[in-house]
Amino acid sequence: MKAVWWLALFASGVLGKPSKPRCRCLHGDPCWPTEYDFSQLQSTISQPLIHPVPPESACYPVSNPSGNCTDVQTNTFAGNWRSDQPGSMQIPQFESFIFPNGTIEACYLNTALGVPCRQGSVPPIGVDARSVKDIQAGVKFAVDHNLRLVIHNTGHDYLARSIARGAFMIWTHNLKNITPSSTFVPEGAPENETYHVLTLEAGVAWHEAYDAAQANGRVIVGGITPGGSVGTTGGWMQGGGHGILSPQHGLGVDNVVQLTIVTASGKHLTANSYLNSDLFWAVRGGGGGTYGVVTSVTYRTHEISPLTATAVFGNITPAVRKDILTEYLKLWPALSDAGWGAYLYLGMPGAAANFSLLLAAPDVPLADVNATLTPFLDFVRTAQEDMVIQMLPFDGFASFYQAFFADLDPQEGVNEELISRLIPREAFEDNEHLLDVMTSMDPILLFHVAGGKVAQVDPDSAGVNPAWRKATAFMISAALWPEGVTVDQYRAIQGQLKSNLAILDTLAPGGGTYLNEASLYEPNPQQTFFGDHYERLKAIKDTYDPRGLFIVAGGVASEDWDSSLNCRLS
Repeated sequence: MKAVWWLALFASGVLGKPSKPRCRCLHGDPCWPTEYDFSQLQSTISQPLIHPVPPESACYPVSNPSGNCTDVQTNTFAGNWRSDQPGSMQIPQFESFIFPNGTIEACYLNTALGVPCRQGSVPPIGVDARSVKDIQAGVKFAVDHNLRLVIHNTGHDYLARSIARGAFMIWTHNLKNITPSSTFVPEGAPENETYHVLTLEAGVAWHEAYDAAQANGRVIVGGITPGGSVGTTGGWMQGGGHGILSPQHGLGVDNVVQLTIVTASGKHLTANSYLNSDLFWAVRGGGGGTYGVVTSVTYRTHEISPLTATAVFGNITPAVRKDILTEYLKLWPALSDAGWGAYLYLGMPGAAANFSLLLAAPDVPLADVNATLTPFLDFVRTAQEDMVIQMLPFDGFASFYQAFFADLDPQEGVNEELISRLIPREAFEDNEHLLDVMTSMDPILLFHVAGGKVAQVDPDSAGVNPAWRKATAFMISAALWPEGVTVDQYRAIQGQLKSNLAILDTLAPGGGTYLNEASLYEPNPQQTFFGDHYERLKAIKDTYDPRGLFIVAGGVASEDWDSSLNCRLS
């Protein structure tokens, strides 16, 4: 949606004057495919071509709405509803487009703003993929017509990688097959190499995968959001994939046994440790929308184990916040070494409590959790008498997830951007500076989804940022704003985010972050998102996608393109 400023450095000649750019064909250009061309494509796919629109367009024109505006108003904050709309992003500002002159083209839910509803950055046409052949047809069409191609599933995306103005879309959301196996053998592997797995097609969401795992008496490492609307095989996995069980079982990429993918050549490849192992390495952390269209992922599953959860929440003053954080930080990284996970939320706008902590201790009895946490919890009670504290045993992840996340109030459909850093162990061992940063801005989210098993995995076993293997936690801050802000107001928000990002960076200078929940304003995204894996990731991309069909903001090889990602610089 927005010009990413660091890409503009390349366009202005930081790498030397580029030759004449080679640009993609966009909707509205003379080169855009004709109706006949699209009819030829239609004859090769299983479903009618889709024409995505911003979901808010149902409320326009105001005098005679074109769709069910009440449905949009009722569900606009629900992640699973937004996932079902091919023109929707979970963060609606990415549906908008800002022209170089500062004009904004958007479609706002708040019709009282008096702004006409326009297409913005939503691609005008695409393929509703229900099979590998549909995806192959879409890829071939994009190649043959030199189109800007985006891959879209649920619209969970903080870098606007699954949307682009004037582009052609492949929508994978309706590929829903789930196949369990207790004796899965990867292609090319010896017959005695077997795994308990779930094979998930591209459109499966985590709430669906969790249900399938539980039905088969297993548990799977996945993403955690209210309602479980994040996709299982797209950006989440391809960026690394974290969850509250990661300290016990590793990142998402650590649990991938095999995947299938349609590459820019149109080939449907199987990738694992035995077949196309370079691609298998790269897709597991090299970023979504970069190496092809992933059609399925086979994940290792695990035995169900009991889990003890502890919840602490309330409204506290800044002074009490600092006191409680001082004690809390002493708990880590020992707890992550033991496989514990946790989510800490501070100063979340609109939340009922400005301090919210949820800890999960897999396979640790209630009595042991109580013994471990009693000194900290006693301190909390003394510091804030009305703080709510609950400690609950669960028979497994499924009941824990249902209790805390499945029925949470919807939290999508809000304009926001993030800044983030992976926090290394050293920052906890000398935590005064960490404490200063955590009390200097709101909101702060500290996710203990690293350490433990994550730290035990060989950093070079997958393409994911090696900074994960040294981290104990993942920290996020954010800016949120109402729809309808002016460009000047938005630029001020960007400026504050950049300033706060510089503060976060002092926690681990030259360190890394999780690219799925990251900033559009990283000064060196190749280093921050991929670390010393970048050169290998780029070499593998050049092998499988030499023409750059799959290009996304901040992604591998994106520096070879201009700020719009439509014109190649070299």
